[in-house]
Amino acid sequence: MGIFDFVKQGTQEMCIARPDPAKQFIVYKHPDQTVPAYAQLTVDSDECAVFFKDGRVVGILGPGRHTMQSSNIPFLGNIVDKFTGGNLFIAEVFFVKTAPVRGCKFGGTLADLEDPMTGLIVSPRIFGEFAVQVVDPATFVVQYVGQAAAGDNDQVLDWIKGQFMLGARTVIGQICDQEQISIIKTAALTKQIGDRFLRECPELASCGLRVVQMGMFNLNFSPEDLAELKKFQSVLAEKKRDIAVAKLDVQAGTFEGQAAAARQQAVMDQKFQNDSRYVQQLAGNYNNYAVGQAMIGAGQGMATGEGGGGAGMMGAQMAAGMAMGGAMGRGMYGQGAGPAQVPQFTPMGPGGGPGAGGPYYFSGQAGQQGPFANAQMLATALIQAMGPAAAGMTQVWAQGWDSWKPAGSVPEISQFLPAGAPPPPPPPPPPPPPPMVVETFHVQFTEGVIQVSGVGGLKEELNRRQANPDQVMIWKPGLPGWIPARQVIA
Repeated sequence: MGIFDFVKQGTQEMCIARPDPAKQFIVYKHPDQTVPAYAQLTVDSDECAVFFKDGRVVGILGPGRHTMQSSNIPFLGNIVDKFTGGNLFIAEVFFVKTAPVRGCKFGGTLADLEDPMTGLIVSPRIFGEFAVQVVDPATFVVQYVGQAAAGDNDQVLDWIKGQFMLGARTVIGQICDQEQISIIKTAALTKQIGDRFLRECPELASCGLRVVQMGMFNLNFSPEDLAELKKFQSVLAEKKRDIAVAKLDVQAGTFEGQAAAARQQAVMDQKFQNDSRYVQQLAGNYNNYAVGQAMIGAGQGMATGEGGGGAGMMGAQMAAGMAMGGAMGRGMYGQGAGPAQVPQFTPMGPGGGPGAGGPYYFSGQAGQQGPFANAQMLATALIQAMGPAAAGMTQVWAQGWDSWKPAGSVPEISQFLPAGAPPPPPPPPPPPPPPMVVETFHVQFTEGVIQVSGVGGLKEELNRRQANPDQVMIWKPGLPGWIPARQVIA
């Protein structure tokens, strides 16, 4: 060997770099595992050098010229050959491209996928191109070459494309599940699918690779799969229309029911307003209005002949008369709008119980009210009409008195008023006493209830009608209830 051959061979051993014919390879393995100490390792700007020993990565060097000396590169101490006195390093060196590899064309049929909307098993086809980049050189070398000799770019790219197709299947399946759409609709979602490829492509990420750019691509189906998908899509669309129509029918029924309820409420409101006007203008209070309504109903029933005759008719008339008489009695507490609930009292005549006497009257905001059969009924009416605090100051009068008096100053009345009521103020100038009260009898005839004055008026009305006093029922304040007229005129 000449001197020049020795110099040339020695120079090659001292300089480690990717040779020019292998510059375009994605991965290139240096053929010699022995690296002399102080050798110069050159790494190009678009690659890195990965050192392996005993099946594991010991270090990575980036672009630049590196002197192979452990003082400069600490991880070299793990691969030094002690038998040579530290003059050699034993390692496998892989040069890996880290710049994006563009124009990677791909295409083919994805593995069988289940359409989430129809349940059909179809095999979509995808075609296009992408750009890929090695982002984890150590992982890429382990996953692809397994530390074996690397092939050319076609072999590497074929392997990368295979991993990409697996990732595409995963991404498209995830989009269908998350968006709850049929696979057939993903053909129009190229932008969303492309963005998902850029963010995550599971199989490539596990190999240390990343898609950095998606070119034009399309997703399509075989004629058979396309026909089946469209058929099921048509059936699903029809079912969705049926569901939508059913929902509209339910809503329409609900609206119709609400409208009917609103119309019924409007009718009830109108009747309530009319009844309120009649009560205020005609009847004076609601009790009197209810008595009038009952009398109208009874008259209509009698006019149509319902309910039979004879003793049965008389019993029905007596029951109705007693009910209307009780309502009238409760309505006598005042001429204004009565309370919601009027306490029930049993009318008592002279000597019939506490507060016997009267009849009584009181002068309130609505004018003179009465007569009231006894002091207890008067006190109750005062509390309801004037309030507990003002009841004792209200002016009252009874037959036989020479003037009006505060209710709280009359013992037989004050015992029924609230305790602790303020003392009555000085009485105002008394109004003239009301005229002598003539007994008023309520008389029930076939056509309804009328009022007559005194026993004489009762006899005259019975004679005029040629009515039987034993069958005609009457009532007046002070009586326990409706009684035959014979008991009064006998």
